[in-house]
Amino acid sequence: MYLAAAHTAVSAVLMVERDGRQTPIYYISRVLAGPETRYPTLEKLVLALVHATRRLRRYFQAHRVQVLTNYPLQQVLHKPEISGRLAKWAIELGALDIEYQKQIAVKGKVIADFLAEIPEGEAILDPVVQDIPESSTARQTWKLYTDGSSSGKGSGAGLMLISPDEIRLMYALRFDFECSNNEAEYEALLAGLRTAKSMGAARVDAYVDSLLVNNQVNETYEAKDESMAKYLAKTKELMDSFDNVTLNHVYRGKNQIADALSKLATSGMEKEVKVETLQTPSIEPQNVSGVTAEDPCWYTPVLRFLETGELPPAKGEAQKIQTKALQYEINNGVLYRKSYLGPLLRCVSPTEAKYLISEIHAGLCGIHAGPRAVVAKIHSAGYYWPGMHEDAVIELRKCRSWQKFAPQTIRPKNSLVPVTAAWPFQKWAVDNRALEGTTTQFRVQNV
Repeated sequence: MYLAAAHTAVSAVLMVERDGRQTPIYYISRVLAGPETRYPTLEKLVLALVHATRRLRRYFQAHRVQVLTNYPLQQVLHKPEISGRLAKWAIELGALDIEYQKQIAVKGKVIADFLAEIPEGEAILDPVVQDIPESSTARQTWKLYTDGSSSGKGSGAGLMLISPDEIRLMYALRFDFECSNNEAEYEALLAGLRTAKSMGAARVDAYVDSLLVNNQVNETYEAKDESMAKYLAKTKELMDSFDNVTLNHVYRGKNQIADALSKLATSGMEKEVKVETLQTPSIEPQNVSGVTAEDPCWYTPVLRFLETGELPPAKGEAQKIQTKALQYEINNGVLYRKSYLGPLLRCVSPTEAKYLISEIHAGLCGIHAGPRAVVAKIHSAGYYWPGMHEDAVIELRKCRSWQKFAPQTIRPKNSLVPVTAAWPFQKWAVDNRALEGTTTQFRVQNV
């Protein structure tokens, strides 16, 4: 497949090589909308490839397609820090067997006519490895203001994270351990960097009002105290996970919001404002339990293919996995199945499936329902695995309470309550009717 991108259109041609000759099969083009015309050339080529895979999906499912281009599409699509539309396109293209190769020669007049000329004035990317666009939110600089305080009432920290779109995120923390003022400043900085990391920030400008912390991190001062040295090493380790972090000193007057948040944690206003509590210092090593690797299950081949492109050696099995992978996608290392009308369904292993069935059927709020109702509740909860109904039938047959009915009793659950007369003289009228019937019967017997 060859790709081309102009100012207002993108094109793609699918060809097959037989006996050393390239024969065209399909030619696809698309006119770009207003915002799409401002995409970089690299993104336009990826858009052309995505459009071609959607129109010629059966070809991509059944065969391995080689994309010949001088642009580094593979390097860009496989970068872990991409975001936005490139990330969505990378997930969609990752389910297909696509091989990217450098274009050495152009064969055939059809290919020569296919290549579109780029109008004058449009910026052309040099065919070298380009980084993620600087306009991306993750690539822009975030601002972080932190402050920590320690007093007789307790210790706390406050931070304010400002996104490139000028959206302010404010946070307050309370410490359940004793620490000095300098240690509280380090804890506030570490908490702020962790928050920025969770938001996907790659570049951060941090501002602290502690001259000691600023000079130690910038290597102007030496950390002689043991705890300060541990905090400094932890801060350096966390800063290395970003593309760029700069630490600046700011006067307390310009850091009033973070200072107020740090004092808020110990002011007794926890009921009005949500405050997180840290139980242990950040420099203490955490005990991690040993995790046993899961055995391969039904979704392991699909997960490996979407993550690394690994396929079984058998051609038939490889085609089945490629076709099946179009119905799945990965989010934060977890495999999800696409549903038609609802949200994504998380794929679970057989062990997790048994736990879900038993918990929904006979758990704390279990109603000992049948397999059809249990499977419907599992779908509503957002889980999926193949053969859900059959597994539910097998597991429910093991439930004794579902198979055996409890003895029934005829005795009413509540005590009987006598019903009084609804209106006056009702009882007197009933007694009179009964008396008249008795008198008539007595006269008939006498006759």
